[in-house]
Amino acid sequence: MAAVGTRYSFCQASRRLRTILSTVQRLGPAALHNHCTSVTSAKIAVNGVQLHYQKTGVGNHAVLLLPGALGSSETDFGPQLKSLNKERFTIVAWDPRGYGRSIPPNRDFPPDYLERDAKDAVGLMQALNFKKFSLMGWSDGGITALIVAGKYPSLIHKLVVWGANAYVTEQDMKAFKAARDFSKWNEKTRKPMEDMYGKEYFAKTFDACIIGASQYMNNPDGNICRHLLPTIACPTLIMHGLKDAMVPSFHAEFLHKHIKDSRLYLMPEGKHNLHLRFPEEFNKLVEDFLL
Repeated sequence: MAAVGTRYSFCQASRRLRTILSTVQRLGPAALHNHCTSVTSAKIAVNGVQLHYQKTGVGNHAVLLLPGALGSSETDFGPQLKSLNKERFTIVAWDPRGYGRSIPPNRDFPPDYLERDAKDAVGLMQALNFKKFSLMGWSDGGITALIVAGKYPSLIHKLVVWGANAYVTEQDMKAFKAARDFSKWNEKTRKPMEDMYGKEYFAKTFDACIIGASQYMNNPDGNICRHLLPTIACPTLIMHGLKDAMVPSFHAEFLHKHIKDSRLYLMPEGKHNLHLRFPEEFNKLVEDFLL
């Protein structure tokens, strides 16, 4: 793999600091607050596609937020983009290729689609000049984060995953297929997806996602990334909602057992999207862990 990004030189950092201080002197303390809290939205070329991302904060600790299946920065991480500590962190939330505003291309699911997402995630942070960063991954984004941390351990400062699994079982596939009935989805979950994609693209792509996940059933023990867990070297926080209907708790326990420097936090009332249902508790736990 090529060298990752270019470390900001001392001169570059000094120029950035002088620019910020000059702005504060000219416009007052409110300027610094606005600079910290504003959320920018942009696209950047990565691995032959244009990837959309949102970025906020001015902290030295860069954190990449990785959304779930068909998820995006807009649909999946509103409370985190709004409320995570923006003075301590620089927060980047991305839309994987074929999701959110990273269309075109339309999403497809080749056998290595999660590995492709992992490569894209690293490429994005390279393009944004972050040499080392932390990961926060939910659901499929959690799997992607596990792959990144396992394949590129020298790049990752800390790792947070929730609703993630390192392998697929028949029980998992039954839960995925049951989720095809969108009438059973909570409207707060379904409507942002339909607004983002339109009903037809959403339904078609969700079906393709389930078929894509089923490909891992052909691997020994349904392996996705279980072989990479022992290579994860960074401190890891595994969070799991005990009422998660999509990913049973034995997956979180398996991650905890096989990632050597990990801790497991269980939320008794948490469901699959625990970061959206309990954002204050979630954000505090994550900030304490990352700091």
